[in-house]
Amino acid sequence: QIQLVESGGDLVQPGGSLRLSCTASGFTISDYVMSWHRQAPGKNRELVASISRSGDFSNRVDSVKGRFTISRDNSKNTVYLQMNSLKVEDTAVYYCKAAGNSVYWGQGTQVTVSS
Repeated sequence: QIQLVESGGDLVQPGGSLRLSCTASGFTISDYVMSWHRQAPGKNRELVASISRSGDFSNRVDSVKGRFTISRDNSKNTVYLQMNSLKVEDTAVYYCKAAGNSVYWGQGTQVTVSS
C-alpha cells in the first residue's frame, strides 16, 4: 500500500522548534522530488520547501528562509522538515508530497504555535 505518513506536529511556543518527519511506504522516495506544504485555516495550501531526488538541491519559501530546513534520508525512505524560531503565523497543517511519475500526499500533521 502506497502511503506517506507525517509525524512530529505539536503545540509549541513562539521561538520554539519542531522536526517533522514524513515516511513513505509502498514506493521509493529516491525516485521523487519531495516537498512540504502547509495550509492554515481559511487559506490556500502553500509550498514551504522542496528537495531534489538526491538531496543536493532545496528551495524554501521566503517566509521560512533562515528558519526551516528540509532534508531527506533515502535509505530510510524519509524526508524531514526542521523548523526553528517558530512564529504564530507558522500555525497550519503540514503536508508531505512526493512528485515523480505519480503524485502522492500525506494526511497532514498539525503544527500550532501559540503562547
